[in-house]
Amino acid sequence: MDENILKKAQLWLSDSFDEETRKQVQALIDSQSQELTESFYRDLEFGTGGLRGIMGVGTNRMNQYTVAMATQGLANYLNQCFVGESISVAIAYDSRLNSAYFAQTAADVLSANGIKVYLFDALRPTPELSFAIRHFGCKSGIMVTASHNPKEYNGYKAYWCDGGQVVPPHDKNIIAEVQKVTDPSMVKMQGNPKLIQMVGKEVDDIYLDLVRKLSLSPEVIQRQHDLKIVYTPLHGTGLRLVPEALAQYGFTNVSKVPAQSIADGNFPTVVSPNPEESKALTMAIEQARAEDAELVLATDPDADRVGIAVKNDQGEFILLNGNQTASILFYYILNRWKESGKIDDHLFTVKTIVTSDLLAKISQSFQVPCFEVLTGFKYIADIILRNEGKRQYVVGGEESYGYLTGDFVRDKDAVSSCCMIAEAAAYAKDNGKSMYALLQEIYQKYGYFQEHLVSLTKKGKSGSEEIADMMKNYRSCPPKTLHQIPVVMIKDYKALVSKDLKTGKEEKIDLPTSNVLQFYLEDGSKITVRPSGTEPKIKFYFGLVDANVDHADYETVKKRFCAKIEAIVKD
Repeated sequence: MDENILKKAQLWLSDSFDEETRKQVQALIDSQSQELTESFYRDLEFGTGGLRGIMGVGTNRMNQYTVAMATQGLANYLNQCFVGESISVAIAYDSRLNSAYFAQTAADVLSANGIKVYLFDALRPTPELSFAIRHFGCKSGIMVTASHNPKEYNGYKAYWCDGGQVVPPHDKNIIAEVQKVTDPSMVKMQGNPKLIQMVGKEVDDIYLDLVRKLSLSPEVIQRQHDLKIVYTPLHGTGLRLVPEALAQYGFTNVSKVPAQSIADGNFPTVVSPNPEESKALTMAIEQARAEDAELVLATDPDADRVGIAVKNDQGEFILLNGNQTASILFYYILNRWKESGKIDDHLFTVKTIVTSDLLAKISQSFQVPCFEVLTGFKYIADIILRNEGKRQYVVGGEESYGYLTGDFVRDKDAVSSCCMIAEAAAYAKDNGKSMYALLQEIYQKYGYFQEHLVSLTKKGKSGSEEIADMMKNYRSCPPKTLHQIPVVMIKDYKALVSKDLKTGKEEKIDLPTSNVLQFYLEDGSKITVRPSGTEPKIKFYFGLVDANVDHADYETVKKRFCAKIEAIVKD
């Protein structure tokens, strides 16, 4: 056993920690197990997105002490930034185990530091927390969630006064302050109830009213109000607002999956509550088949991501990936803006560097610029903030099933996205089309795009080291060909350099630095490699394009692309 790990663990046997925590730590020390190493080999990192980790005792685990210490660091930074000003923070939480407890812990620490807290009275979606920050004029916000991670995880996302997750320089500055808090004795734990204000339905009503006003085709929904929709919140917060939002839009034929409409941090009906994974939608699709529904909607535990299933030409339900859903949203929304005469020179859309280039093609076809940002919705929020008063944001999206319409929320919003997806389905039906046919129409107009994601999970200390080595090797020995197709350009977002391998010409990338590599192939294919910022994973994004494809060739092209992607992945 590493002596440094043992010493760190023994510090948790002091009176600074409660009796139950001391008992659990002592049991780990007695066992000398790998779990002791994983729990104490490092401090749980407060990264650029906040905290996220497995729950349990130890410096590398999510627990009341790591939450309190991180919150003390945030409080210290807020008090430094806003000297002499009134400071308030909004806090919400999802259905995960200990989420309410961690939210109360954070509220106590902030209030003990003289900061007013707006604490939601029950679980709420991430987008409503983002909205509440701006609504109450808060300087910051905390959303207690581990998003779509397995049940063992929890975490919290830190927000700034614009309602978006913290970006430079605040992210690094907060991290620096958090790192200074090295012991629970440095934390003010005794909360001040007078500074904690509980908030509830009154905020729901204001937020839902703004979501309803996003509707672009109310008259269409009136005609197609009985569109059959099956919705599942996957045991999460979406249950509170998504069905009500759909009802306010005018949809009258929405059924919920009963077994998954119970808030439960154990997520008993799924392996992982992630709408990106097909198994998570199994129960909803089975119900949709039984009810002959036309659309399936599924949101993750904190209701910022949404996955959908639609019927293909054979009447079978298929899952759309995040790029496909985003493409439909971009196409539908911009088309309706054009039909309404609202397209002008001041509009813009946003996508991330790992999201399909089809979104940019759609946007540009409507003469609307599409900005490209680093992976993470906080960068979409930052672009919205930077363009306030100069340009109007229309829609943004990322391949990981996150979308946002309108700018009163500054994070991905599954509540409004469910409504806009349902509205797009109603609009297609009103024009004699299915959602599947609408997607084919997009491909026929802009070319066929197919994407594929490979995520390799590398847990623990050894996993972190392995991921770092993989990125180092890709930089030092980049592939010259993939599937016998020459690599013609490499973009390194860590060095912020784009290099044309044919000419040797280098150009600067005008974005913040990030540990991402992109390989462009001669045939237009693009492969992106990046370690996840929130999970113990390294991700590979594969994107292929065929400029010309008609409806009759779609399945043939799809099979050909699947084989080509498989070969590139293998290589």
